Amino acid sequence: MRRPVILVTGGAKRIGSAICRAFAAAGWHVVIHYGSSRDEAEQLAASLPSAGIAQAELNDWDGGVAMVESVARDHHDFRLLVNNASVFRHDLVSRLDPACFDEAMQVNAGSAARMAQAFFTHARTGNERTVIQMLDQKLDNPNPDFFSYTMSKHALAATVPMLAMAPRRRGDRIYGLCPGAILPSHDQSPDEAERSHRLNLLGRLTGPDEVADAALFLSRGALESGSLLFVDSGQHLLNQPRDVIYLERERAGA
Repeated sequence: MRRPVILVTGGAKRIGSAICRAFAAAGWHVVIHYGSSRDEAEQLAASLPSAGIAQAELNDWDGGVAMVESVARDHHDFRLLVNNASVFRHDLVSRLDPACFDEAMQVNAGSAARMAQAFFTHARTGNERTVIQMLDQKLDNPNPDFFSYTMSKHALAATVPMLAMAPRRRGDRIYGLCPGAILPSHDQSPDEAERSHRLNLLGRLTGPDEVADAALFLSRGALESGSLLFVDSGQHLLNQPRDVIYLERERAGA
């Protein structure tokens, strides 16, 4: 039996690898995109029942598009693209860093939007086609930290309803998936992440497996195209004046 095909950008590590494992367990053929993490991508692919790897530089305007087109040529049941890859570098609302901004907007927003367009143009399948854009709970709970990153996620979020308004064919769907604080990031220690990631409405840790389960749910087309789904234990319902990294440090130093 032919397996449906999924391409996961940034699939070699972190949340991306959890998504790859979940879809592989559900019977999909997984194409794992990597930028520089070839060893991790190869190890993950070798551990899955059916998988391949693909390299692309997403800070190159044409790199991601060429990769999507290649996957579409090589696979006849390319049903799902998950634009999970992103860069997360620190700058402030008071000090926008131009290089940080350019990288965030291209990798997190521009390349992801162009890959979605390429997928809907070239992906071949007799089934419904779906794109999942990985966003962030910061859409509803913004703060001044990681200024360029947050702007880029707002920009990518704006593409979701726009692309949903103009499907290439009946049954095309696009969604936004909005995680909260999931894994240690930036310069966090594991202990610091353990504490800071409980700063949500439920006071609990949200796991990468929950994000992967949400991606599986969206792949079934249960929501209207253009919908956003938050997986963050209610963090987006709060009004946090700083990123949880710094909220925890302020609390620990009090």
